[in-house]
Amino acid sequence: MTSDESISRPAAVQLTDVRKEYRGTVALDGVSLRIHAGEAVAVMGPSGCGKSTLLNMVAGLDRPTSGSVVVHGEDLGRLDETGLALFRRRRIGMIFQFFNLLDDLPALDNVALAAQLTGTPAAQARRRALELLDELGIADRRDSYPAVLSGGERQRVAVARALMNRPALLLADEPTGALDSQAGEQVMDLLLDLNQIGQTLLLVTHDQRLATRCASRVVEFADGRVAGERTLERT
Repeated sequence: MTSDESISRPAAVQLTDVRKEYRGTVALDGVSLRIHAGEAVAVMGPSGCGKSTLLNMVAGLDRPTSGSVVVHGEDLGRLDETGLALFRRRRIGMIFQFFNLLDDLPALDNVALAAQLTGTPAAQARRRALELLDELGIADRRDSYPAVLSGGERQRVAVARALMNRPALLLADEPTGALDSQAGEQVMDLLLDLNQIGQTLLLVTHDQRLATRCASRVVEFADGRVAGERTLERT
């Protein structure tokens, strides 16, 4: 993305001077960051530098001590807990490192539940869930429970769940961290495909391969601050 293109695109995420303290420990220290709609940004840095805290702020899972977080025009600080929960369900998709699937539900129901929680009728939710599983190449595993799925299959179920409500923003926390190399490559290909059709991505990762493959920009974190950033040219 050129600088002119970047300026012309609306912001999907805007953090302004965000500070977060936990019992006197500073996790984020004056972070300002803008992510444009359709952009893929990887946040990298050592463990404990504030990457996951940043993701939690953008997801509305935690609130800043000071500063503001605006996601697709919505100031998350103005929403109460119910409003935040509804906003997350409707506008944000999350992919967790360890999948966070419900062990007592088969793959199809794990995916469909995300839409049912927003009021989508069960039959309609299951139809969309099946479409997503088919697109991800695991429709044949729809009746399988998480315990019998491979790591790559579980991650694809988690991705399908994250996409169920057609989120404006997709957040991924170490999406390849729990996978072997083959499954990791599959997830990287999937994230790249999603971004190439316009999905906004924010990835937190230690995996340089993931950042190089999927992101157009890398933001480096250190000690709760943005330490630098660089633009990547995809091949």
